[in-house]
Amino acid sequence: MTVIQHGTPIEPTEDKRSKWLSVKRGFAGRCPQCGVGRLFKGYLKVNDECPHCGEELHHHRADDAPPYFTITIVGHIVVPGLLVVEQVWLPPMWVQFAIWIPITLLLTLVLLPRVKGALIGLQWALRMHGFSDPDDADQPTSP
Repeated sequence: MTVIQHGTPIEPTEDKRSKWLSVKRGFAGRCPQCGVGRLFKGYLKVNDECPHCGEELHHHRADDAPPYFTITIVGHIVVPGLLVVEQVWLPPMWVQFAIWIPITLLLTLVLLPRVKGALIGLQWALRMHGFSDPDDADQPTSP
């Protein structure tokens, strides 16, 4: 139950959802609530509910954010690496392609589901897009 004090809603401590823990669980591909059940039933397909605790997961709205964040992360790894290799060893262009294209593809494919899971975990922790408790809807949030 939400308690309102000085016009600010205060959640009880037992009802708080840890942002870092749920993001970490999502990054690991686990349910943000229990940390045991699998978040994905395929490469990027999210389970409708946690197979372990039954938490509904179909509410997520990851949309274009995971690819955007993945591209940003991979770019910040690959571009400096490519520039350092170019400056230090001056390899032929075919060597650069042979090194950096597979690394880019591998990093992208490895990070994409993890970033999506972390984003779903964050949405769950922040109670976004239907991840709130069913009885939260009838609780007043302001005076």
